[in-house]
Amino acid sequence: MRMRHLLLHLIIAFSFVWAAAPGGPAFAQERRLPQSEAEIRLSFAPVVKKAAPAVVNVYAAQVVRERGPSTSLFNDPLFRQFFGDTPFGPPRERLRNSLGSGVIIDSEGIVVTNHHVIRGAEAVTVVLSDKREYEAAVILSDEQTDLAVLRIPSQDAPYPHLTFADSDNIEVGDLVLAIGNPFGVGQTVTSGIVSAEARTKVGVSDYQFFIQTDAPINPGNSGGALIDMTGQLIGINTAIFSRSGGSHGIGFAIPANMVRVVAESARTGNVVQRPWLGARLQPLDAEIAESLGLDRPVGVLVAEVSRDGPAARAGLRPGDVITEVGEQAVEDPDSFSYRFALQGTDGETHLRVVRDGRPYLAEIRLVPAPEDPPRDERFLTGRSPLAGATVLNLSPAVAEELQVTAPSDGVVVKSISRRSPASRMGMRPRDVILTVNDERVTSTRQLEDITEFPARTWRLEIQRGSRVLDMVVRG
Repeated sequence: MRMRHLLLHLIIAFSFVWAAAPGGPAFAQERRLPQSEAEIRLSFAPVVKKAAPAVVNVYAAQVVRERGPSTSLFNDPLFRQFFGDTPFGPPRERLRNSLGSGVIIDSEGIVVTNHHVIRGAEAVTVVLSDKREYEAAVILSDEQTDLAVLRIPSQDAPYPHLTFADSDNIEVGDLVLAIGNPFGVGQTVTSGIVSAEARTKVGVSDYQFFIQTDAPINPGNSGGALIDMTGQLIGINTAIFSRSGGSHGIGFAIPANMVRVVAESARTGNVVQRPWLGARLQPLDAEIAESLGLDRPVGVLVAEVSRDGPAARAGLRPGDVITEVGEQAVEDPDSFSYRFALQGTDGETHLRVVRDGRPYLAEIRLVPAPEDPPRDERFLTGRSPLAGATVLNLSPAVAEELQVTAPSDGVVVKSISRRSPASRMGMRPRDVILTVNDERVTSTRQLEDITEFPARTWRLEIQRGSRVLDMVVRG
C-alpha cells in the first residue's frame, strides 16, 4: 500500500510540469514532484482546452463494388439460411464509410491524418469539435510514412491548430495525452506516459520509428493527436498492439518531426522528397560486430553500395558500419531510414562511420533519388502467370521507395491482385522480374508485350531479396 501511494504521487507529479513551465525548454528542465496538496489537485483540463479544438474527425467515403443476390429468390431468408449469399447477379455499388481522426496544424486549415484513414476514399469530410463540417481536399497521401495531408476551406477567422514539439526531446516516462474519436463515440481524451522511444518492429509503415505510449488508443483514434503537457503535438496516433481490437496499453504514434517533414512537403508539392543513400544496409548482430572489432552490435552495416550514388561519392564501402546520422545515433536500418529521411534533400549531412575499427566522418550530399527511367506503371492482363500484377520500371527512386536491391534496370512488382494468376503462382510485391522465357526484361512495356499472348510453358527468373528464383509454369 505504501509503494502504491508513492507511485500515485510520482505519476501525478508530472501532470503539473506544464503549470511551472511556460515553454518547451522549461518543460524539459523542470520535472519535479508536487510540493503541496494543492498541486496534487491540479488537472489536465487547461491543456485539453488548449489542444482539443484542433483535433477533428475525418470521414472517408469509398464506393465499393460487390456481387450479391439479384432476385427475390436469392433474397429469401430461407434460401440464404441454407445457401448463404451467392456470387450470382450483377455487381452492386455500396458506399463504405470509415472514421478516423486528424489534427489541424495550420491556422489556414491544413490537417494531418493517417494515410490508411483516407486510403481509396472518393470523398473526405472533416468535422471540427464545434460541429462545423467541411469537404476536404487531399493534397498529399504518403503510404511509406502512413501520413496524409488535407486542406479544408480557409475562412476569415483562423482555425485552432497545434504547434509541433521537437519529438527528439521527449523522454520515457513523460506524461502525454491522446485525443481522438475512438469507436465513433465522440472526441475523447486519454492519458498515459511515453512507454518507449524509437520502436522499429511495428510493421505499420516503411519508416519504422514510433513513440510507444500506454495512453489508451482504439479504432477511430488513428490520425489523432498525441500531445505533451504544454499542449504541443509530439506525434500522430497510428496503431495499437492488440489481440482483441481494443487497447491493451501498447499504442504507437508517428513522431512529430516526421509529421513536420511530410507537412512541409505538402506545401510545395504532392510528393514527399526523401534523400537518396544509394546503398543497401543490414542490421548488425553480435557475431558480425565481433568480426568487425566492435564491442557491441550497434549501428548498421553497409552491405552493398550502388555505383555513382551518394554513398559511393561519399566514400562508403561494403563492410562500413554507420553509427550516427547528423549526430543522432542509429541502431538498425529502420532507425537509419528515419533519421536520414529527416535530413531533407538540400545540402549535406555527415555520417559517423566505423571502418576497420576506426571511426571517421563521411560527408554525404542530400539529393532525391532520380526516377530514370520513368516508372510507367502497368497492370498486366492476358493469359500469363503474371496477370494481376502491377509493375513498375526500376529506377533509383522506385528502388528506394519499395526498398529493393536489384540490377540497374528491370521491372519490379508493386502489388498483386487477390485471386489473380500472379497471386496463385506465389508472386509477391517487391519481386524483380529478370527474365521471361529466357528473354531479359528491361521495361514494363516490353513485359506487357511478352505476356500478351499465351504460351504452353512459362519460364520466369525472379529476384526476391538476395535470392534468384527460377519458376516454371504450365500454360
